[in-house]
Amino acid sequence: MSSPERPDVAPQSPDEEATRAAFFEAFGGVRGMIETTVPGLVFVLSYTVNRSINISAVAALSISAVLAVSRLVQRDTLKHALSGVFGVAFGAVFAMISGDARNFYLPGMLYTLGLGVAYVVTSLAGVPLLGLMLGPVFRENLSWRTRNPGRKVAYTKASYVWGAILLAKSAITFPIYFWGDATSLGWLRVALGIPPFLLAVYCTWIILVKAPAPIDVIAEWEAKEEAEKQRKAAAQTAAHHTDGPGGAAV
Repeated sequence: MSSPERPDVAPQSPDEEATRAAFFEAFGGVRGMIETTVPGLVFVLSYTVNRSINISAVAALSISAVLAVSRLVQRDTLKHALSGVFGVAFGAVFAMISGDARNFYLPGMLYTLGLGVAYVVTSLAGVPLLGLMLGPVFRENLSWRTRNPGRKVAYTKASYVWGAILLAKSAITFPIYFWGDATSLGWLRVALGIPPFLLAVYCTWIILVKAPAPIDVIAEWEAKEEAEKQRKAAAQTAAHHTDGPGGAAV
């Protein structure tokens, strides 16, 4: 996500631009946020009006499917749309089978809790989850673990930020799930959808933009392959000249 514009900010460096582009690719940008938020909003709106779990679940699943089809028609990535479809489908099934509208939100809540724990645990283990996610996007893969210690520190800090925000979100929503009603839980989930996500992404951007630049291991591999091809071509040319007319050894 972009930082607030200020007149005194220096021109953006290529590394900042790469970081910004990587975030949009990894986290889905504005459209990804819409695809993960709108189905829940449709469910709580529908349930608030008609108090029907089945109608509300079908409405939420339908809008999620429409968003996924829209991605497909535009030949865009389906990663974020499909994750929304599966999440809504699980929630719809849970809610309809149990007869409790609150269970529509349970799969997403468990996912948030599990992801928050994963961010913290992987950071403690020295393999921060954010590095595993963003490494391929930055074309550095896992080089940050052994060749770029400053970047590993940045990924660790950012992963702790994500873990803290997601666990705080879980600490707010689970009490409402157990002791509140479905409508309150639904509106709370909608309210806590985009703002914490934006905060986490912005904090991550601030941390990574100050970190050492990623090592482009893909470019290194490509350069190595190209050098090997040139070496083989030079060897073949030398052999051809040696074996040609007048070039054979006596």
